[in-house]
Order: sequence, then structure tokens, then C-alpha cells
Amino acid sequence: MNRPRLPRAAARMAALATTVAGVLLALAPPAAAAVPTGRYVSLGDSYAAGPLIPTQIDLNCLRSNRNFPSLVAASAGSSSFADVSCSGATTADILTGGSGELGIAVPPQLSAVDAGTALVTVEIGGNDIGFSGIISQCAQASLNSPLGSPCKNTYTAGGVDQLRARIDATAPKVAGVLRAVRAAAPGARIVVLGYPAILPDSGYGCWPLVPIAYQDVPYLRGVAKALNAMLASTAAANDATYADVYTPSIGHDTCKSSGTRWVEGLIPENSAAPFHPNARGEAGMATALLATLNS
Repeated sequence: MNRPRLPRAAARMAALATTVAGVLLALAPPAAAAVPTGRYVSLGDSYAAGPLIPTQIDLNCLRSNRNFPSLVAASAGSSSFADVSCSGATTADILTGGSGELGIAVPPQLSAVDAGTALVTVEIGGNDIGFSGIISQCAQASLNSPLGSPCKNTYTAGGVDQLRARIDATAPKVAGVLRAVRAAAPGARIVVLGYPAILPDSGYGCWPLVPIAYQDVPYLRGVAKALNAMLASTAAANDATYADVYTPSIGHDTCKSSGTRWVEGLIPENSAAPFHPNARGEAGMATALLATLNS
């Protein structure tokens, strides 16, 4: 009488179980990424710093303790937090330093990043293309031609779009920042943030409430989207993640009511610098960043 071959049957069952487990693991969705809880360093310009939003903790850089980096650090429970964002900063200020709003020297923002850094956020590029000057010139030009496109006419004279050219010229500068950050913090998660909507995502704006000529609104909206697209593609090409803050800001532009808008207009009704995020906007950017980190 033959005895049953239990050891061989058991081996077959074990092999089958291993195969099934492997298939299930392959079919399972990837685990959600967790927000890094180690050292967090925030680099960037005024959209990160939060100028004139109470409470200002650095008057030279016009930095608020209610800006999106501070909110994210608190939410993540970061083990340490260094916010060196500074109003007026360009890519050069991140790499080589400069001076703040009071004329006081500011060291390179990159110096805050070290090998132990777990998370670095970068909000930069607007000043490299001359954001403040563009807004000022376009607002002034609208006074003489509120229904026209005086700003577009200026920046596209001769058949070359100067603002798109500035965006193209800024891409390698942003790439240089990201490469330098990666070299300083090889293990960090690096996130590049875009910019929120200043103007409505459709239509022709709300002159004179926001003094941008009607036909200039679609043009400047396109420039803003081109800047964000450049930041997204540059992040992807340089081992960084892009956080879209524009999409969640749609419907919260400068033309909306003071209780709805994320970005203030020429004459702020909420505490913020003109054409910059208010506290609501910084909170919205923080939410968008956290969603990106968790995805």
C-alpha cells in the first residue's frame, strides 16, 4: 500500500501560495507616499515668504509665520525646519545670495540645505522673468487703453514674445538650482511649486478693480501658464516633483471677493502685498503641496 506523499503536496501548495501572493502584489496599487517628517528646508521668493501677512518674522525678507512652508512644517511634524525664502529672490539668490528688502545681505539660500535634509520645496522663477515690473507696466498701460492690449503689444513688438523668451531663459537657471539642491541633499524629496492664478482662468478680467486691460488678460494668463509649464517640465527633468497650485486656485483670483480670493489685487483688502497671496492663498498652497507629497 502506497503512502500519500504529503511533503510533496505541501511543497506544491506552498509554491502555489507564493505565486498567488506575487500576482496580488503586482496588481495592488502602489502605497501612497508619506510626507517626509525629517528636516524641511523652504527655498524661494515672495510667494513662499508671504510678505505683509501677519506675523512678519523677518522684515528683511518680509517672511510670515503663516506662509505655506510654515503650515506644511507644522502639519508634517518636521523634525527641524529652515525657511529661508525671501521676497524679491531670484535663482541667483538661492545659489549665491543677495540682499533683502532692507538692503541687508542674505546668504545663499542653498546653504540651509544639508545632507540630512529630507524635504526641500522650491518656489522660484517669477522674479527671474521680471514679475513686478511686468505687473506695474501692464497696470499703467491699461489706464490709456482699458479695452485694448497695450501690454501684449509692448511685449510682442517685432514678432517676438519677450516674456516667453524670458521664461525659456529661466529654465536652465531653475535646473541649476535643482541640481545644486540634489547635490547638497542626495536623499531629499525636492518639490517645485508653481504659481497660483492671479487673473481669472477665463474671460477678460475686472478692470478697473484689477487694472489690467481686457485684451491683456488672456495674454498674461497664457504667460502665467507657460511659466508653470516650464517649472513642471524642468522639475521632471531634474529629479524633482512638481506641485500644481494653479488648478486649485482657479476661482480664487484677484477679481473675486475679499473673502474668496487667494491673491490680492493692486490695493489689497486682506493683509498681503499687492498681487501676492494672502493668508488664505498660502493655506491653499499648503494644502496643494501636502496633497502632492501624499500622492
